[in-house]
Amino acid sequence: MQKNDWIASTTISILLLLACSIAIGGCSPKDSESLASKETAQVIKNKGSDTMVNLAQAWAERYIDVTSKASVEVSGGGSGTGVAALINGTVDIANCSRQIRPKELELATQNTGKAPQEFIVGYDALAVYVHHDAPLDKITIPQLAEIYGENGTITLWHQLGIKHSDCPSDKIIRISRQSNSGTYFYFREALLGKNRDFRIGSLDLHGSKDVVEVIGRTPCAIGYSGMGYATSHVKMLKVAVDDNAPYYPPTLDNVLAKTYPIARPLYMYSLGEPTGEIKVYLDWILSEEGQKIVERLGFVPLESK
Repeated sequence: MQKNDWIASTTISILLLLACSIAIGGCSPKDSESLASKETAQVIKNKGSDTMVNLAQAWAERYIDVTSKASVEVSGGGSGTGVAALINGTVDIANCSRQIRPKELELATQNTGKAPQEFIVGYDALAVYVHHDAPLDKITIPQLAEIYGENGTITLWHQLGIKHSDCPSDKIIRISRQSNSGTYFYFREALLGKNRDFRIGSLDLHGSKDVVEVIGRTPCAIGYSGMGYATSHVKMLKVAVDDNAPYYPPTLDNVLAKTYPIARPLYMYSLGEPTGEIKVYLDWILSEEGQKIVERLGFVPLESK
């Protein structure tokens, strides 16, 4: 090959390599904008109810697919933990399976200068669970009060009119939640009102899922948790207001008809009037797409009300 031909060939090869490099490795303006938006996306901090933590996580995971402007950081710990973080101003949204108390509202406003704003984001039936093989299918609120309440008179399975062959001791093992849980607070008030407390000696667990898992491997146990946590290892009991009332299972239809007696709203509280990406996120949760996730996870969506 002649020297001039070799130089020309080499030059063309270099130009072609440069062109390929730009085409493959270069960033288009659109790519740059996408990268920049992910790097500068707002992080919404969301904390609280263990009943709601799976739902909140499902919302967060889906939301990242529909927007590049914000991501959501979710953690549990209980409704009380979420409210405490709101009072301290360390979260944007607190998840609660019970309503915020007046004193908590006052403290949050004093500490942060912003009054928490309430949003009902769905509904839940609080189910009463026993082991799948337990010979019990229904229970009344007064019976539950005597099982869980201070100075309660029901401690043995035969007092509920059953012979529990898988529980030789006949002793009822009470599963409960820790006292910072909104589920604990709501269940206690639904059973006992405001003037009676739970008796000591129950097995108190951190999370809604934990309650169901322990009952699923403990034949003598009874406990309470959100209906969305049901598994094949447990049974949800039908519940009646008293001996003279009909029994209803915890279902979407019975929550809507207000016939199941232990049902409640699920709340989110923003720190002050929500603005910007926090408002966009809450609006999305209340939208048809957000509410479909509520139903998919075993809760009752707002659109059904």
